[in-house]
Amino acid sequence: MDNFVSFEHVSKTFNAGSVNQNVIFSDFNLSIPKGSFVSVVGSNGSGKTTMLNLLCGSLPVDSGTIKVGGTDVTKLKEHQRSAFLGRVYQDPSAGTCPNLTILENMALADNKGKSYFLQRGVNRKRINDYKEKLSLLRMGLEDKLEQRVSTLSGGQRQALALLIAAETDLDLLILDEHTAALDPNSAATVMELTKRVVEEKHVTTLMVTHNLKFAADYGDRLFMMHRGNIVYDISGETKNQVSIRDLTDKFDEISIEDGN
Repeated sequence: MDNFVSFEHVSKTFNAGSVNQNVIFSDFNLSIPKGSFVSVVGSNGSGKTTMLNLLCGSLPVDSGTIKVGGTDVTKLKEHQRSAFLGRVYQDPSAGTCPNLTILENMALADNKGKSYFLQRGVNRKRINDYKEKLSLLRMGLEDKLEQRVSTLSGGQRQALALLIAAETDLDLLILDEHTAALDPNSAATVMELTKRVVEEKHVTTLMVTHNLKFAADYGDRLFMMHRGNIVYDISGETKNQVSIRDLTDKFDEISIEDGN
């Protein structure tokens, strides 16, 4: 299977040359096949979020190359990369426009990458289509199109953010702790929606999570990061059989090796 996302000899250091110098990546390499759903776990400071920020373009690499679909995207700006990738953040408010209605948010997603004018941005002919898509969330949002997003619950906003991220023909879906701020029931609902979106769109997906159950239960590959390195990488049948205990044991093993 061809690699769709690749990090090639990537290095990233914060505060280089100062007393606060922090080397996050040094000659980091990673390959992800097209259509794969990858769960990423690791302790704080392991490099998970930095990896996503480098991939999405919100941070520049110091050296090395990042490719998506065989194209070198290393020097592309964040807004340029948004043309082919969608990102859902930990904060439910980050993926939507809170002061706009659900309808207006859906219209914005509909017009992604197109010339857009707010005064005629909502195509009323698309309302039934919006309602159909919102009904898939099973949250009743299809009957609240004129409601401001700021009035929704965290779970509703995150589900809407995921739907919006997947609205366009994206090639890559980035999930950045997207269930961390939700209650258990909302988190489970969003994860089931995530699974459905990934399967229906066949989109390559990279999910960073602290929830070991979600990491074990979802996706076809899982890797664990530690100090800017991938220290555990499983896929296929091994991934299908992994348990939360297996992952906590691996965390404990790393902690012991670190002298903690």
